[in-house]
Amino acid sequence: MLTKLPLLRRLEAKITFFRKYRQQKIRTFSLLFTVGLGSTLAVFVFSPNVTNNGETIQKANANTIAQNNSSKRVIRIGYQKAATILYALKAKGELEKALKASGSSVTWTEFPAGPPMLEALNVGSIDFGYTGEAPPIFAQAAGTPFVYVAYDPYGPKAEAILVHKDSPIKNVADLKGKKVAFAKGANVNYLVVKALEKAGLKYTDIKPTFLAPADGRAAFEGKNVDAWAVWDPYLAAAQKATGARTLTDATGLAPNRGYYLAAKSFVEKNPAALKTVLAGVTKVSDWAKKNPPKVAKLLSPVLGIDAAVLEVAEKRRKYGIFPLTNDVIAKQQEIADTFYKINLIPKQIKVKEIVWQGKK
Repeated sequence: MLTKLPLLRRLEAKITFFRKYRQQKIRTFSLLFTVGLGSTLAVFVFSPNVTNNGETIQKANANTIAQNNSSKRVIRIGYQKAATILYALKAKGELEKALKASGSSVTWTEFPAGPPMLEALNVGSIDFGYTGEAPPIFAQAAGTPFVYVAYDPYGPKAEAILVHKDSPIKNVADLKGKKVAFAKGANVNYLVVKALEKAGLKYTDIKPTFLAPADGRAAFEGKNVDAWAVWDPYLAAAQKATGARTLTDATGLAPNRGYYLAAKSFVEKNPAALKTVLAGVTKVSDWAKKNPPKVAKLLSPVLGIDAAVLEVAEKRRKYGIFPLTNDVIAKQQEIADTFYKINLIPKQIKVKEIVWQGKK
């Protein structure tokens, strides 16, 4: 009996220890559950991505998000080296200074032509850009969410269809059955269509060869194409270097305007920033109009084109930043209708539906 007592006491002690341990585990689990549930509820309440009855719950940080989007943001601009005004705006750095007060900044992305720039606008990579008259037509037909915010007159002398200096082709009618190089969806695409129409030909009467300016120049000089439609300053450079003959420019055929475009979301959320950008564009345009030699000197090293050639291009273009008028919209609509008629775009569009009203 005496030998069993210590054993029983030891057993009771162990039972008491395990009871206390179990109670401690229960209290610890309860605490962890409470904290975890509280954290889950906090995430639910304050997350901007969780919805309740179809409405996004945005508490606690909603005002901060709105302020950051409206005043302190990065404005992403697409440009082409050959697009005088935006390139000069980038080079001069004046837009950065104008936006500094609001805490905003600018990034610049270079594109070889308008169509890839519109694709970048479509996928949300840029907020603002400049192209010729045709790319916006294709972009709208494809459903790109953008708006026209302004235009510049540029001018019909700044684009043309070239043939080799020794070519037997004497007029546009002679292009029937010939290879004509141009950038698909660029402003010269419309020039080709209208030139053929005036000559009594259809778009299907030629063999379109879709090439960007650099590739078009190589194909033209190698005589792999019979004609080449291109715009300044590539036009002026080719004329100087090859002695190419101008079959026709856009006079009486196409207005050859340029358009400033912006993502729809950018315009809706940042109208003040957009106006700052347009003010900067206007200022540089006024400077360029008065200083063709300085513009040529600025562009020469980046384009690899002699300044004297660039000055020729600058002098035959027009300047100015204007809101779209009814006449301008009507002409752009005519381009859209023409492209739909010859199956270059898949559906009819209404240009006036995507014209920004802020500059009216």
